[in-house]
Amino acid sequence: MGEFIIVTGGARSGKSSFAELLADNSGLSVTYIATAQILDKEMANRVEKHRQRRPAEWGLVEEPFNIEKALLDFKDKQGIILLDCVTIWLSNLLLADSPEILAQVRKVAQTAVKIKPKVIFVTNEVGQGIVPDNPLSRTYRDLAGWANQILAEAATAVYYVVAGYPLEIKQQGQQLLNSLLKQNNNH
Repeated sequence: MGEFIIVTGGARSGKSSFAELLADNSGLSVTYIATAQILDKEMANRVEKHRQRRPAEWGLVEEPFNIEKALLDFKDKQGIILLDCVTIWLSNLLLADSPEILAQVRKVAQTAVKIKPKVIFVTNEVGQGIVPDNPLSRTYRDLAGWANQILAEAATAVYYVVAGYPLEIKQQGQQLLNSLLKQNNNH
């Protein structure tokens, strides 16, 4: 099983910077998978800031939809794949009326742990604010939450970044869940 890391947090929490540090400090070659589509000036500015921050020697794959194929293209290569970000990918799929989005997420999670390179995904915690006022936004919020759970379950490590500081949450969270499930089964 390969190493699969999820880095999550709120907007401007420092999650992308942390994920980039993880990748850059590995000493391995890095391939960056960008999921954003540049459809307006504001997104173009965001993408440009990300480009300027990344080392020039990193490879780049721009793939807004077919993440499983993008991962499989590198399945036998040594190095790191850094995908930023899951929630933009989900938005792309949702707005394109892509079928079976959560099934696609499950396939991507399975692929991420089977391939040779270390895989790091950046995602957002979008469900911690107010309940959105329209059906599409509520659907997106729910989709992102379910997708993050699917990915985190498959991941070997999950980091939650708050105010620029990362916390590894999977190991402690799994210990607590196991303890509670054990107690529940004893009743």
